[in-house]
Amino acid sequence: MSATAEAPDDSTPLHEDRLDYTPTARSVTLARRRAARLVTAWGHPHRAAEVALLVSELATNALIHGSLRGRLFRVHLTVTGGAIRIEVSDPRGERLPGLRAADPDECYGRGLVLVDALADRWGVEPRTVGKTVFAELALRTGPHRLGTSRHASDRTTTTRRPRV
Repeated sequence: MSATAEAPDDSTPLHEDRLDYTPTARSVTLARRRAARLVTAWGHPHRAAEVALLVSELATNALIHGSLRGRLFRVHLTVTGGAIRIEVSDPRGERLPGLRAADPDECYGRGLVLVDALADRWGVEPRTVGKTVFAELALRTGPHRLGTSRHASDRTTTTRRPRV
C-alpha cells in the first residue's frame, strides 16, 4: 500500500514569526532588521529589502497613529507557498489608514503610497481590540499570483477609507 502525499496548500504557513514591540522609534528599526533577517533565513533573500520596507512603513504607522500608552504593537510575518504576509497590529481600531496625496513640503504622508506601490495586496482587518494592517508579496508569477497587475486600482485592498 502506498499513501498519496497531497501538495501543500498555498495558504499553509511554512514559516511564521510574531513579536510584540514597545511603541518607540527604535522598535521600528528592530522590527525592520528582524524581518529582513528572517525572510533571508527562510529562503527569500531577494524579497528581504521589500519586506523590510513594508515592515518599516506599517510599524511607523502603528507607532504614529495606532499607539496607546502602555500598549504594544505586534509584527507578524508569515511565509506560505504563495506569499509573504506582513501584519502589524495596534490597539487603535478607530484610526483606520487610508491613502492620501502628501503635499511636496510635508514630512509625512507617503508610507501607504509606498505600501500600495510595493505590495501585491494590502488592507485592514478589525480585531476585538485594535486593528491589523497587512501587506502581501506574491512568491509566484503566473495565474495564481496575488496581484498580476501592477496598477494600484487592480489590486485587492480592504482599506475602509476612500483614496484621496
